[in-house]
Amino acid sequence: MSNRIVGIDLGTTHSLIATLDSGFPYVIASESGERLTPSVVYFSPSGSTPLVGAAAVRAGSTDPERTVYSIKRFMGRRLDEIPEQEKLVSYPITGNPGSPAKVLIDGREWSPEEISAEILKKLKSDAEAALGETVERAVITTPAYFNDAQRSATKRAGELAGFTVERIINEPTAAALAYGVNQSGSRSKIAVYDLGGGTFDCSILELNDGIFQTLSTAGNTRLGGDDIDENLTQWLSQKIQEDSGWNPSSEPVTLSRIREQARSAKVQLSDKESIVIRFPFLKPDYSFEITISRERLEELAQSVIQDTRSHCLKALSDAGLKPTDLDQVLLVGGQTRMPLVRKLVHQWFECSDFEEVSGGIRIGEDYHTAEGPQLNTSQNPDQAIALGAAVQAGILSGAFDHITLLDITPLSLGIETFGGLMNVIIPRNTTIPTKAGEMFTTAVDQQKNMLIHVLQGERERARDNWTLGKFEIDFSPAPRGLARVGVQFEIDANGILHALARDTHTGNEKIVEIRSAVDVDDEKVQQMVEESVEHAFDDWNSRRWVEAKMKAEETIAATQLGMKEYRADLEEDYAESLESALNRTIEIIANEDPQTESGDLSALKDAIANLDEVSKPLAEHMMDQAMEAMLASQEMINSGSGE
Repeated sequence: MSNRIVGIDLGTTHSLIATLDSGFPYVIASESGERLTPSVVYFSPSGSTPLVGAAAVRAGSTDPERTVYSIKRFMGRRLDEIPEQEKLVSYPITGNPGSPAKVLIDGREWSPEEISAEILKKLKSDAEAALGETVERAVITTPAYFNDAQRSATKRAGELAGFTVERIINEPTAAALAYGVNQSGSRSKIAVYDLGGGTFDCSILELNDGIFQTLSTAGNTRLGGDDIDENLTQWLSQKIQEDSGWNPSSEPVTLSRIREQARSAKVQLSDKESIVIRFPFLKPDYSFEITISRERLEELAQSVIQDTRSHCLKALSDAGLKPTDLDQVLLVGGQTRMPLVRKLVHQWFECSDFEEVSGGIRIGEDYHTAEGPQLNTSQNPDQAIALGAAVQAGILSGAFDHITLLDITPLSLGIETFGGLMNVIIPRNTTIPTKAGEMFTTAVDQQKNMLIHVLQGERERARDNWTLGKFEIDFSPAPRGLARVGVQFEIDANGILHALARDTHTGNEKIVEIRSAVDVDDEKVQQMVEESVEHAFDDWNSRRWVEAKMKAEETIAATQLGMKEYRADLEEDYAESLESALNRTIEIIANEDPQTESGDLSALKDAIANLDEVSKPLAEHMMDQAMEAMLASQEMINSGSGE
């Protein structure tokens, strides 16, 4: 096997493959000289090998129902978690509720991994033709907010294409690597604003003498340039309908033509103030043309771009930084060529004054700050991620020995504990690869097994987080609190979670790799983080209530047991005060709100304190009785032995 490892940006709109030459990364061109391969696959009616890239785009213009684009948005996702709006593509999305989404072509279901593998096969073939050698090893990038199922699906796609996938890395991290390959010895904090065709990430990284550490990340794996394309497509369709009375959206071929023109217009308007869009012979007797300005496009794109702002603020907040603490803001992803994107990012990060050459755009005094990061547009936004992946490949193959990459996990990982709480084992923004674990005991007497419920999220209650998987570990029955189970989580360099549970008494253990069992709704990832902040006070009170309730129930059970055994030994007045304290505690728990599963925490804590105080004489009496019984037993043993 060759020692060469290539870097691949498997993108929503375009995909690229890169490698190193004399220590410098570069994107490998296809036989036709193109470095950007459209992430489009066309399935011929003849059943021949699918077409990929530019050829698929050409074939698909007249046969859109056989042409698959933006498949990355469906990677690792169930059918029932995809909003209906996202299913409005020209090709049919199918599958059963609860099962992975698939594409139906001529009666055959294709998984997103299989379709992505066709794109990767094309990149592999192009690289082998250009390099004159077999290429078998690869580093592949994914959005930072891809969950474990999506990362695993990406890795599987690479394997189906014939690659040994050496590493899965985050796209913003790859972009920072491309920037920092010649920055050894420097120290800086960098924000990477990555707006691609179908995904958005904002990551904060620190470069310190060749060590890259990701401090925080935020984003949305279903937000990108495709959404702007769709807004413009709908606007054009509406204008055509207003002009002709005919709804072009009802015809897939026509809608495909409009969508392609919308994409082309969006690109052109990054350099021009206005253009004319022409649709000759949309129908045999009907043509249409319209002039669209950059201003109109920006109105249609505004909401999409504004949606990225909250993620930027969240990434900064999680890193504990202000915009002025940054040295650079890197713009990555083809959509960042849009002047409006650059203008808004410049404002949000309070960047210092700069002049943008591409498109002749100048940010003037209105946006000047005396101190602020530089808006760095030096990297080719289309190629930066692939180049960074090639740098990571070089690190793995030994070509670079002055760069170290430290990535992070974007959400906390833990397990459900008694009382329905989440016990965090690996906090969010922990550098990966990482390993952490804790010891747990049984909650009830003679328990024979323990259910390990693996969770991902930021909420205190297990029910408010996402289930990644469940598995059981068996052990010998024992009194409550004696059986001890060690739970360990390990996140490998690809961001994939391995969960281990071990009975510390017998050594029996079970290891589960959490792969396709991870069914996280991508759109709710950011919502999870925001809700954790919004409900932080309520969640904390809820946790405190559950913990107090559990303590109260233990005290109640112990007190009731003591009263049952020693009621005859207690004075009547004392027994009545004890029963009163018991009943008060039970009453407060019974008044728990079933909707919120919480109650009057202050009253419960007072009741517990009172019950603890009142039950002390009973506890002392129980201890005395136990001691007397032990001494009596010892005397019998001694007597029986003749001593």
